[in-house]
Amino acid sequence: LRRGGAAAATQVRNLNIHEYASMEIMQSYGVPTPKGKLCTTSEEARKAYETGELGEDVVVKAQVLAGGRGKGTFKNGFKGGVRMVSRAEDAEDVAGKMLGQLLVTKQTGEEGKICEKVFLMERLYLRRETYFSILMDRANNGPTMVGSPAGGMNIEEVAAETPHLIFTEAIDIINGVQDEQVERLAANMGFEDGARDKAKDVMKKLYEMFIATDGTLVEINPLAETNNGDVFCCDAKLNFDDNAEFRQAKVHEYRDRTQEDPREIEADKYDLNYIGLDGSIGCLVNGAGLAMATMDIIKLNGGSPANFLDVGGSATKAQVQKAFEILNADQKVRAIFVNIFGGIMRCDVIASGVVAAAQEIGLKKPIIIRLQGTNVDEAKKLINNSGFRMLMTDDLDKAAGMAVKVSEIVKAAEDINIGVSFEIPLNN
Repeated sequence: LRRGGAAAATQVRNLNIHEYASMEIMQSYGVPTPKGKLCTTSEEARKAYETGELGEDVVVKAQVLAGGRGKGTFKNGFKGGVRMVSRAEDAEDVAGKMLGQLLVTKQTGEEGKICEKVFLMERLYLRRETYFSILMDRANNGPTMVGSPAGGMNIEEVAAETPHLIFTEAIDIINGVQDEQVERLAANMGFEDGARDKAKDVMKKLYEMFIATDGTLVEINPLAETNNGDVFCCDAKLNFDDNAEFRQAKVHEYRDRTQEDPREIEADKYDLNYIGLDGSIGCLVNGAGLAMATMDIIKLNGGSPANFLDVGGSATKAQVQKAFEILNADQKVRAIFVNIFGGIMRCDVIASGVVAAAQEIGLKKPIIIRLQGTNVDEAKKLINNSGFRMLMTDDLDKAAGMAVKVSEIVKAAEDINIGVSFEIPLNN
């Protein structure tokens, strides 16, 4: 998901886990990884170093679910979420400056993400670094392995600047990965002699793990060869299908909700499909397709959506009320746009939920409503008789334009410190 663009937004079905958890899962499938210890306090980091199990040179890694940790900066001024230490006191000092602090990287936004764990890892002396991943590829209707001899760097830059260094192997999900495929990929990635056989074995084990755990992504960068010809997965990003939680309970125990958007966590409790974006117009829509179209038409009218929120085709009054409460509580939202096409989802259920929420928590945000379809007349009566001021129109483009203009009015009022209230009932 690219959070800045409505047209590019898609529903995400991925469980994203920390690096230490990825290492533990890979180890359970026989995948070679560097030695490491998870620590939650600076004292633990010191003791982990003092055991000597990780060697003299140890890497301290902030456990934050975001890329670019090494170049990130903590809000306390400490630079770098990946640091090398060679003494126990340095391990304690570095961990103390990371733990409990917000790390800002190119992927976190200005708010950053909290670091509550650090992972101490042995330093390996590498001869060469490569890139390897497995992902679900719609173009191939199944998993695809991706490899490159140019590892340890941004793979997007490699693909853009030297596309000839990217190699792929489409896997038949029924027959599984074939020997000739991993042989070809290992050779293209530059592995030779005994290291090639070890790389092939790692690829097969990673594929076994990918299938067995309902993975959606395995990304190893780098998949490295040491000076003595061993092959290790030195850094890993693993994602898993949320829909498989019922049979992957152990994997989903690694979920870290402190790294997630609290709005998305609250929406998930009510089975609402919610993704936070960066705009100012909250969207409450039924159906993923209509939600995408709604965000696009807001952009076309000069506005920016604050979220993707699909209540689905069988939402209850309570779910609609919760969806409205989430939008109403969002400080970035200046106007709420309700766009419903009633098919399976009845318009009067949506209206009942919105009115119930307004009665319970009040109207802190202006609401623009566009309703079409099943029980639309009953829905309009409910809204008109609610006693609350809501703007209604049947025209989608007009409704989007209204939402954008109202949002701009609220922003203009905020800029000159004038309060705007939308809580006054019509019938007083």
